[in-house]
Amino acid sequence: MFLRNKGRARGIGMDMTQGPMIPQILAFAGPLMLTGILQLLYNAADVVVVGQFAGAQALAAVGSTGALINLVVNMFTGIATGAGVAVARAYGAGDYRIIQKSVHTAITLALISGFAVLGLGQALCRPLLEWMESPADVIDLTELYLRIYFAGMPAAMLYNFGAAILRAIGDTRRPLYYLTISGLVNVVLNLVLVIVFHMSVAGVAIATVASQVISMALVIICLMRSDGAIHLDVRKLAVDPKVAGEMLRIGLPAGLQGMLFSFSNVLIQSSINSFGSVAMAGNAAASNLEGFAYTAMNSLHQADVTIASQNMGAKKYGRVRRTIWLCLGCVSTIGILMAVILVGFGEPLLSLYNGDPAVIEFGMLRIRWFMPLYFLCGMMEVVSGQLRGLGYSLMPTIVTSLGVCGLRVLWLETVFVAWPTLEMVYLSYPVSWAITVVAHLVCYLLIACRKLPKTDEAPA
Repeated sequence: MFLRNKGRARGIGMDMTQGPMIPQILAFAGPLMLTGILQLLYNAADVVVVGQFAGAQALAAVGSTGALINLVVNMFTGIATGAGVAVARAYGAGDYRIIQKSVHTAITLALISGFAVLGLGQALCRPLLEWMESPADVIDLTELYLRIYFAGMPAAMLYNFGAAILRAIGDTRRPLYYLTISGLVNVVLNLVLVIVFHMSVAGVAIATVASQVISMALVIICLMRSDGAIHLDVRKLAVDPKVAGEMLRIGLPAGLQGMLFSFSNVLIQSSINSFGSVAMAGNAAASNLEGFAYTAMNSLHQADVTIASQNMGAKKYGRVRRTIWLCLGCVSTIGILMAVILVGFGEPLLSLYNGDPAVIEFGMLRIRWFMPLYFLCGMMEVVSGQLRGLGYSLMPTIVTSLGVCGLRVLWLETVFVAWPTLEMVYLSYPVSWAITVVAHLVCYLLIACRKLPKTDEAPA
């Protein structure tokens, strides 16, 4: 308990094993939500600048890369989730020694992951674009963007793992500050490189990499200057086999789930590509707008993972049980509010990306089919997060792989083949969300929740 109180007194973390839970959830999720929204605003600046000043083809090139990037990256960001759970468990239990081992193991794994993603991205980007049937008027621009983007992966991985460590102790404010600084640099570089130097997608990619390097430097300096349990000493960088094993036990299934999730999205993006670059541009703009809803809901997923993990470490099982229901209520409210906003104001918002009426109409098509049931996606993420916070790694991976990935692939091979329209592509999303969230809840209630002890215990 001394460790947690010392950290809280210095303002470096948040003890979420005691006190009112709703204020803690909001205090944790609020800065995280703002961080994600700021990140999306900066990403939106990429898409807006390239769409307005470099044309619809450049917009399609930049905006269609998300699923492909995630396909390559998600296995390694899943390991960052495992690192966060390991730190949060140790923080909840007040174990300084394990926190120190976890921090240095996590940063070492971040370096390994970053260079692995860099190599994979450079080797696979062109073959994957050809497999996705990227249109001839877009493929070269998309490849250029991806090659530059993947060059920044070591910095991106170090930031992701470092931010996961800070979030694990309840600190969501400093990642917000760092992202604000790096994002402003990204916006300025976008404007200069695209508008002044006419660098199109290359300028956007260079601006993104520069901002990733800045955010990485800030979070690493933060850990190195911390004099608490999360202090980073570069001379101690090493992989502790036991700690790494726990991170990988939780992180690899999460990463595999992310890869399979992205694989299904790559197949869907391939189907969208078949409708041409204008449909791709409209889809990209709408997808960027939806990202604001997703990141707002995902902050509740991350809150659930951290709060459940800390309380599992502290053996506060009653608080573990309450976490999921409070987060489900919050995420549903956010999802419904975001749906009302995007459906009601979608057209003027889409026009910020590109003024072509055809692009806007394709974007609204996606929004109308996606947003009314988008809150189900948030619920799916929260229940999955609760399971991982309780230490279940394979269960949510299997459920999501079958319910989301498997169903979408089956849908494309059956329903879309019978009715080859964009509406049928988009309908696969809410159908898969609904089925998967029900399956997750059944697993949680019948297996995970029943195995929790009935009463709280004092941590050893």
